[in-house]
Amino acid sequence: MKGLSFYDYVASGLNKKEDLNCAETMLHAANRAYGLGLSAESLKLAAGFGGGMGFEGLCGVLTGGSMVLSAMFVQERGHESDRIKELNREFVEAFRARMNSVDCAPLKDLWRKDDVGCLPVILEGAELLQSIIDRELSVEHG
Repeated sequence: MKGLSFYDYVASGLNKKEDLNCAETMLHAANRAYGLGLSAESLKLAAGFGGGMGFEGLCGVLTGGSMVLSAMFVQERGHESDRIKELNREFVEAFRARMNSVDCAPLKDLWRKDDVGCLPVILEGAELLQSIIDRELSVEHG
């Protein structure tokens, strides 16, 4: 599966194939697609964000997406600039506009399927996140 886009890694069913929660799926897919070089130890950091941090709060797609944006666009720490805040805000607001919620419980009620889990939610988030990342990378390299 080398050379797949971030969205394609998510669409491949990574969540079910590797038994990953939503946050883990976002981080694992980005690690592969963008060559982030995150270690297995680093990837474990996403585990606690699944299921809306275990209490069906903020969706793991969003927390995982924030980890991806941080890994890609923060040099050393969040306070170095407002960039990560702006990118997170854009991602969350676009997700809210598309999905009508940012919380796990209502998203599961609307979108979760027994056979694929929350893949429909993860795919929507992956599409939005990939568009932000692609734009930011083109600005950096353009």
